[in-house]
Amino acid sequence: MKTTRTLLDVGQSLWLDNITRNLLKTGELRRYIDDLSVTGLTSNPTIFDHSIKNSNDYDEAIKRKLAGGKSGEQLFFELALEDLTAAADLFRPVYDRTCGVDGWVSLEVSPLLAHDTKSTIAEVKDLHARAQRPNLLIKIPGTKEGLPAIEEAIFAGVPVNITLLFSDDQYVAAADAFMRGIERRIEAGLKPDVGSVASLFVSRWDVAVAGKVPQALSNQLGIAVAKRAYKAYLDLLGSPRWMRAYNAGARPQRLLWASTGTKDPKASDVLYVKALAAPFTVNTMPESTLKAFAEHGVVGATMPADGGDCEEVLARFAGVKIDVQALSAQLQDEGAKSFVNSWHDLMGVIGSKSAVLKRAS
Repeated sequence: MKTTRTLLDVGQSLWLDNITRNLLKTGELRRYIDDLSVTGLTSNPTIFDHSIKNSNDYDEAIKRKLAGGKSGEQLFFELALEDLTAAADLFRPVYDRTCGVDGWVSLEVSPLLAHDTKSTIAEVKDLHARAQRPNLLIKIPGTKEGLPAIEEAIFAGVPVNITLLFSDDQYVAAADAFMRGIERRIEAGLKPDVGSVASLFVSRWDVAVAGKVPQALSNQLGIAVAKRAYKAYLDLLGSPRWMRAYNAGARPQRLLWASTGTKDPKASDVLYVKALAAPFTVNTMPESTLKAFAEHGVVGATMPADGGDCEEVLARFAGVKIDVQALSAQLQDEGAKSFVNSWHDLMGVIGSKSAVLKRAS
């Protein structure tokens, strides 16, 4: 049995944090589904930026869209929707088999809208309608301005992947926005089974404190924060408020571990996969991490429901002047800015590719 299958056996879904046209054309994504138990997929502007810039796979499609008068963001979203609807179709049997729990793919709204609630809601609805796939999640950042958009998207029946979460507090705020949307649907007499995941970024914590803490604390902060968030997650799932919603037919929102590729070359390349094994969660990982775990990964004990030693570990970081609450706000802000930079890079690549292809035609 592949070790990737053991994650599924403990109740965790394994998603690929990548999408390229080549993965679809060569059948590699299909192989990951069949051989490595991959049951979903996430994407972001950086992934598309690298995919379009480093290959010719999109050139013919770009030419066709240019001929049709498309450019910039409009052209990009057409390319992205082509890839992600094809991926959604590959995962559709998983979605159907699990009654909509698993088998999802994710598309992100423009990060330029991260602080613009009204425009985010409009784009979310537009992208979901254009995709025409029940297993497509629209990614919305869990920023202060993103929370109302999350609530409105859920109320509108649009499945949402809440991204850019870094702490249990940010997760709880995002989960509350999800629940408000669900409760409004119940009150309005609408079906409340709208899918959602809440994505907590893990490895960026350890990158942020690298070289600032004793060696004994290296690569421990992200996992400790994840354990604390997992406890909050299970507390919410068992709360009377959520139980009432489930009793009305709502689908539980799942916690997703993001940013799970190891950044420290001295650490295990499957560090965050092994440590984050937990029932009713998702781990979305880069291809390199997926392959490494398939080759030599081991699933040990699953994450403790009570948070285990997380408070003890976090107290050690507090003892060396790491303010976790302040750092979580900083990481979310930096993450939003990083996504904007990636978006500008992506639009630059689209523009330069378009210019080259126009000259060649």
